[in-house]
Amino acid sequence: MLRTGILNPRINSLLSRVRHTNALVIADRGFPFWPQIETVDITLVDDLPTVLQVLEALAPNFIIGKAWMAAEFREHNPPELVQKFASALPSIEFEPHIEFKLRVPAAIGLIRTAGTAQYSNVILESA
Repeated sequence: MLRTGILNPRINSLLSRVRHTNALVIADRGFPFWPQIETVDITLVDDLPTVLQVLEALAPNFIIGKAWMAAEFREHNPPELVQKFASALPSIEFEPHIEFKLRVPAAIGLIRTAGTAQYSNVILESA
């Protein structure tokens, strides 16, 4: 029985299949369903867990090479939240939400959270 680290078996399975330059999406509760990629839904109630909480939990087990977020995230959220994401990610490339969504189908999988911060979705590319 696992006692530390990521305890969710589906997330563990997903993480173990990510290889060099593969992508993983961590999405908020409003992100659309993508039938072509595996989705692990861990929503419970509003903001439990959030995208940032999941990102922080995965970080010790995932070597992040690049990260993408929608440019709209900076426009629709408080500077404190934007700074927390900046602190959690080595480098973030911001692009229009429409372009961000074009990257999603190439991901190994998607973890859907209960996050309510607008445009807080992130695509992580493994190093």
